[in-house]
Order: sequence, then C-alpha cells, then structure tokens
Amino acid sequence: MSLFLDCVNGLKIERPPVWFMRQAGRYLSDYRRTRAKAGSFLDLCYNSDLATEVTLQPIEKFGFDAAILFADILLILDALGVNVQFVEGQGPLIEPVKEKKEIEKINNIPSIHEKLFPVYETVRKLKKELPTNVPLIGFAGAPWTLATYLINGKGEQGSLTAKRFLIENNKEFEEIIKLLTEATIEYLIMQIKAGADVIKIFDSWAGALNADMILRYSLQPIKKIVIEVKKKFPKTPFIVFPRSVNTIYSNFCDEDCFDVLAVDQFLDRKWIASNIQPKKVIQGNLDPIFLTQKKEILMQELKKVTQDFKKHPYIFNLGHGITPDASVDNVKLVVDYIKGLKF
Repeated sequence: MSLFLDCVNGLKIERPPVWFMRQAGRYLSDYRRTRAKAGSFLDLCYNSDLATEVTLQPIEKFGFDAAILFADILLILDALGVNVQFVEGQGPLIEPVKEKKEIEKINNIPSIHEKLFPVYETVRKLKKELPTNVPLIGFAGAPWTLATYLINGKGEQGSLTAKRFLIENNKEFEEIIKLLTEATIEYLIMQIKAGADVIKIFDSWAGALNADMILRYSLQPIKKIVIEVKKKFPKTPFIVFPRSVNTIYSNFCDEDCFDVLAVDQFLDRKWIASNIQPKKVIQGNLDPIFLTQKKEILMQELKKVTQDFKKHPYIFNLGHGITPDASVDNVKLVVDYIKGLKF
C-alpha cells in the first residue's frame, strides 16, 4: 500500500503525501532535453517511451509520493478529429467547433481509442517501471474546460467566447457538453484498464462561470463522468479540481462520489479547514509563485499551509501547476520538508 492511496481513501497518515501538478515539465532540464528529442509537444505525448521517461523524471529526482501520467487534456479533442496544434510561444491552437454539422462530424467516440492508444501504452509501461509504493494518476479535462478550447479556439482569460456561446447557442452547447462527457467516460475507463490507480479531473476554467453555470456545466458533467466510470471501477478514487469556484467548493464537497477535492491558492485556508476538510480529503493550495522565491519566504508559506491543514487528511500540492521558472532546489526543499513532517 502507499501513503498517497491511504490518504486518498481518508485513512490516518503520519504525514501528507506530496506530488505536484505539472511535476514533469519545463522547469526540469531533463524534461527539456527529452522534449527536444521528441520534436513537437504532441509527438512527445504520443510517444509512449518518451512520455514514460518524462513521467518518471520527477519521481527519480525528487521522490514524489505519486506520479501523474504525462499527457495533455486536449488529446481527447485531437482524438475526436479536431484540428489541435501546439505552437511554440502561443500554446494550443484549435480549429473551433460551433456549428451543428461540425459537432456531428466529431461525434464518433468509438474512434478515439486508436489515436489514444499510445497514451494507454504509456500507462502500461509506467505501471511496470514505477516503484510499487508510487501510484499512477491518470487524468482528463472536464467537459466545460474542454468546451472552452473547442469554442474559443485557444485559451482565453475569462472564457468569454465560450460563455456567450453557452447563452446564445445553448442547444449546440449542450450537445458539445454531452459529447465531451461521453468521450471522457470512455477515455478514463481505458486509462484505468491500462493500470491507472487514481483519476484526476481538471476543470481549469470553472471559475469563469457564474454560480448557477458552475453547478450545471462544471459539477454535473464531472459527477456523471465519475458515476459512470465507478460503475465499472468502483474502487478507483477520483480527485476533482474545479479551479477558482470559491465557496461553490462546498457543493462539490457534498458529492459522495468525489474522493478528493483539489483546492486552488485563492481560497482562504481557514475556510477550507473549517468547511471542506472535515468532510473531504483535500489537496493543493500552495501558490506556485513561492517555488520561484527565496528559501526563507518559501519556508514561511510551507509552514502556514501544513499547520492550517494538519487536523485532517491532506495531500500536499500546488494551487495550480509548476511554472517553468520554478527553482529545482525549491522543489527539492518542499519534498524533503513534507517528508520530514509528523502529523
């Protein structure tokens, strides 16, 4: 058994397990070398040998308590036949899908597995390579976040284009959410079949919605995904990350099918500790900016976070992903500090 899985399942633990979102990423020189060898970013995601290599790099370097599959949330759009490109310096660029005929064209869910086969192969290889006490986290983007890219054509602060489409073309929007929900269910089932121990769902743009929209288009599709996948794999835990939803985290907390709630850095820790943590295992909250700061500043924040969350099961992580300018020494400092704690 692993410390991470014990914590995910709400068991009493001696210290928080630790892993980071984007722990395999550009802040690591090893990653940059492998990325250059692969060619494009998509080539790296679809090369199971190299994707396995970069997934293992932070485990071997820092000793994180869990590994997360190296992939990208937008691979499922690519597998559905959407034109997805990753442009250096610009990020993902997607050919928008808005019209009914465009939606119908990509509504071929059984076809996704051929394109995504290398991802499943990466999972299988990782399960052979990882230490037995280091679980593998599979993941997917939530339907709303995927829809923002599909409609906007790229990442857009505030997701205004997608929100207008939601309001003004609601019938087509509902079709998109339904399609992405069903495709994600199939995708995650295959990840678990390949060996993923835990699944995380990222709703990175959930905070762009108002409260009613969050409940309808973030929480409900995620809930459907989790319920449907758990019908086949009832023992697979789910981590849900509805980023920037403020006190609506309480609504996510009330859903029994969600095993862990990942929290961002914008929520008050005292509120989390009082309103969420007694009911649900939590993960996250450290602002990634502190990994770019002097050791003394980072340590002050580390102590605050771990002190505030010490009464209940807690997985140490960030409020979002590691940034490319993060200090490798600071990452090591955090991991070593967390591993030295006694709760």
